[in-house]
Amino acid sequence: MSKHKRSYKDSVFVDLFAEDEKAKENFLSLYNALHGTNLQMSCPVENIRLDNVMYMNIINDVSCLVDGKIIVLAEHQSTINENMPLRFLQYIARLYEKLQAPTDRYLRKLSKIPAPEFYVFYNGVEDYPETAILKLSDAFITKSAPAPLELTVQVLNINTAKAHKVLAACKALEEYSLFVEEVRKQMQLDSENGFTNAVKICIDKDILKDYLQRKSREVINMLIAEYDYDTDIAVQRQESLMIGIQQGMERGSYQTKLETAKILKQLGDSTAKIVQATGLSKEEIEAL
Repeated sequence: MSKHKRSYKDSVFVDLFAEDEKAKENFLSLYNALHGTNLQMSCPVENIRLDNVMYMNIINDVSCLVDGKIIVLAEHQSTINENMPLRFLQYIARLYEKLQAPTDRYLRKLSKIPAPEFYVFYNGVEDYPETAILKLSDAFITKSAPAPLELTVQVLNINTAKAHKVLAACKALEEYSLFVEEVRKQMQLDSENGFTNAVKICIDKDILKDYLQRKSREVINMLIAEYDYDTDIAVQRQESLMIGIQQGMERGSYQTKLETAKILKQLGDSTAKIVQATGLSKEEIEAL
């Protein structure tokens, strides 16, 4: 199904539903499960993904043009990002730019565009509802009804314990979820060989068997890349938190200096003496 250059690292999720030789079959199965339809393999499906947009170096989105719609799928194995509607808005704008001729937007006659649908599949370890809706309007500073601009994202919890109905309707997604859970389990047991062990066990259990037999090495490489990326993001978030704490402390310290300077100024101390006592500049003190 793929028609774009794979110049970046895909995830197993993306490969399974957008790149693999059976991706079209898997994608249509998922589409039918989400819509209650019965689209056949003869139905055209066009991969229209953008390079390096959703997740920088590792792309975890599937974007396809099918049945007059743009279907955008994304996977989350970590905490759900509540900014997904905004990210999807930026994403869909770029997709429309890609699909439309530059002159179409200036035509007097209405230029028809495929309707977008956005889905996030969550299979992380933190508890999350079976189904949730994220709305762009929830991020607006000021509220109005109706919202002048809206974008909704359906979040589906595909952990097998939640038994979401979409899993029963789409074998590929159900087996993918079982695979993710096995990978997580084996990595906890053996961080060095967890990926390899998980692939072997899933083949034995007939979970994504054909796919894993054909692409075991590639799958392991994708898992390693995903793991390295998630680790890097976690480190960056921790560093950002520490920087924020430090900046907060510095702002607090500065405010304390200003308050001290005000008191000394009220007591009649000279500017030079206040500079020496607080470390503030002459200009900062005179501006108080």
